[in-house]
Amino acid sequence: MQRATKIVATLGPASSTPETVNALVLAGVNLFRLNFSHGTQDEQAQRVAWIRQTEKDTARPLGIIADLQGPKYRIGTLSQPLELKAGDEVCFCLEASEPKAGASLPRIELPHADIFASLQPGAVILIDDGRLRFTVLRLAAGSITCRCENAGRLTSQKGVNLPDVKLDITPLTKKDLSDLDFALEQGVDFIALSFVQQTSDILATRAIIRDRAQIIAKIEKPSALSEIDGIIAAADAVMVARGDLGVELPAQKVPAIQKHLIASCRQVGKPVIVATQMLESMISAPAPTRAEASDVAGAVFDGADAVMLSAETAAGSYPVEAVRMMAAIATEAEDHIRLHPHDGPARLAVEPSVYHAVAEAAVRLAEVIEAAAIIAFTASGNTAVRLARERPRRQLLVLTPYREVERKLTLLWGVTTTLQAESGYERAVDDAINQVRQKQLGNSGEPLVIVSGMPFGLSGTTNALRVATV
Repeated sequence: MQRATKIVATLGPASSTPETVNALVLAGVNLFRLNFSHGTQDEQAQRVAWIRQTEKDTARPLGIIADLQGPKYRIGTLSQPLELKAGDEVCFCLEASEPKAGASLPRIELPHADIFASLQPGAVILIDDGRLRFTVLRLAAGSITCRCENAGRLTSQKGVNLPDVKLDITPLTKKDLSDLDFALEQGVDFIALSFVQQTSDILATRAIIRDRAQIIAKIEKPSALSEIDGIIAAADAVMVARGDLGVELPAQKVPAIQKHLIASCRQVGKPVIVATQMLESMISAPAPTRAEASDVAGAVFDGADAVMLSAETAAGSYPVEAVRMMAAIATEAEDHIRLHPHDGPARLAVEPSVYHAVAEAAVRLAEVIEAAAIIAFTASGNTAVRLARERPRRQLLVLTPYREVERKLTLLWGVTTTLQAESGYERAVDDAINQVRQKQLGNSGEPLVIVSGMPFGLSGTTNALRVATV
């Protein structure tokens, strides 16, 4: 079987040539992530052009994710680094200014008024990915006095995290709105929304995007967990963004949250990506640590739709090797699950609808008759989602007449897609059987399970099963 878990690779300085993009696809990439926290729009446009050309050259659908920066907070510029000890007090100031005569506390610019409006005494401020931790002691107009909880060195422009605070901010900054317009003009398939806090963040973004792209909710704020069911329902997919989430929550809590998010997304048929530091050591080394290999395999065992590489492919020395390694780990884990099903994701309860019942019946039928593959016809992609939700142990070939649906399905577990010329049902079945032969998914005489809707070609009518023969 072909690998079911999809791979997302981030493009950056280390991978921004057409030759490298092509090599990454041949190594196993299904989707590319464009990180709008770095690079110019012109650079991103060039990357989109290379991806689309590679898609054409390799005859493989490739999804593109535009990952918006979101409201990222940073301190201002320091005149010199600060060497801090546990117990030291500092003053965070809304505006840069010289300390007043006699002032004894170091002053650190924090140019974000919404933070000052939201903090209360006792709240925690984390800086530089949590390396420095401060507790709020006192608040005054334009200043916050804090106690440093651990020793460390503070330099300019370090990132700020606020784990105790739900900020009253819009989900899209001015930069995000510009990048969003640009990304939609470029025809990207997914918009990844950073620092989602609540369901309304997704709904506000949906009002702008409409149906021009799918929305991926990045879960990296503890406040999002209190509304997680609504966020999952409102989004088209979810990313477990363990970087900032692991800063704002104790590290030991992240694995259980990851497992819960994967299960919750699968229950409602929403693709889920596990991201950040998966093969971190391969930024500078040609092989991962054993712990990293186990981390990637663990996401596969839990049933994630996709695993993602960030700096490994954007800035690392071994981008293609990192993809090959991730593909090899995922393939090995999937082979293990086929031999030991109880080590993989559990079966889900059947939803009380014709569509879900047909999908579940198709998967079970394919196992009983040892079908070579399950064939699905879809105009919207929903039939594929329902089948993938069941995590079939048979190859899943999905045919759709629409290129945008094919690209959307690059994120979905287990799906191999191909474009289908619009035609009648019998002609479509013949074409599907030919595709099975061409893709070497089955041998002559083997059965196939075919899932479709009647009337044929009408979106939202998954209601028919048929057994055919290669």
